[in-house]
Amino acid sequence: MSEIHTVGVVGAGVMGTGLAQALAQSGHRVLLVDRTEEILEGAERKIREGLRFGRLLGAKGPREDRDTVLKRITFTTAYEGFEEADFVIENITEDWGLKQGVYRRLDAVCPPRTVFAANTSVIPITRIGAATSRPDRVLGMHFMNPVPMKPTVEMIRGHHTSAGTVDTARTLLAQLGKEGILVEDSPGFVTNRVLMLTVNEAVYLVHEGVAGAEEVDRIFKTCFGHTMGPLETADLIGLDTILQSVEGLYAAFSDSKYRPCPLLVRMVDAGLLGRKSGQGFYSYATTLA
Repeated sequence: MSEIHTVGVVGAGVMGTGLAQALAQSGHRVLLVDRTEEILEGAERKIREGLRFGRLLGAKGPREDRDTVLKRITFTTAYEGFEEADFVIENITEDWGLKQGVYRRLDAVCPPRTVFAANTSVIPITRIGAATSRPDRVLGMHFMNPVPMKPTVEMIRGHHTSAGTVDTARTLLAQLGKEGILVEDSPGFVTNRVLMLTVNEAVYLVHEGVAGAEEVDRIFKTCFGHTMGPLETADLIGLDTILQSVEGLYAAFSDSKYRPCPLLVRMVDAGLLGRKSGQGFYSYATTLA
């Protein structure tokens, strides 16, 4: 497949919204699906803001007005129209029961040519492929946040993923102006197997009183040149997503090094999820007001 025109995006959270924006900016028709109109309305607002701030930050690409880009996106609560999708990227929460249901539904409505890409943190791609009738056309594509600004994507090859599917995914990434780095299937892959362990250990340092969040992050930024520290990164991703990912790694490897920090569990229970809730390791109340 040399060209990909219509892309379905499942899940209108932070990642799905960023993907819809990046795809529409690159000229693709986008079908963005989620459970409620309220979620979709929020996604549209975020995309409008993303298009405005992207220009202020000097984002590359043709200077199209926001309405032109937004007209390429269909915001919907139904999977109608996915029969025209050349490619689908799934971004829902790290809940295997929910993902399994979504892939069965996609498999039933999408034509055999459609490639499914899982933008998952820890769930094995081989398991996802097995939930469909096309495991050879399923792969992982782990986009980084914020999607429109990140040039590289971690691609994961499942047991049955074909070379043609990998080539198709690289074609889509090229159309987005991004590069893919291909790795083999394993829970957490490369990025999250290292990142989630780092974040969880950083939370332990705060939990044990070794250092505050600011000190932990400042050390990583000033000593190692990281743009963001591990706890700032956790707030950006969402502490609930971090916890789900760490729990998934713990279940997959049965290794105590992935045991979630009690402070992380307590913060999620308290609704302190990071940027999206207004409070995590840092306060974002002023920013969200």
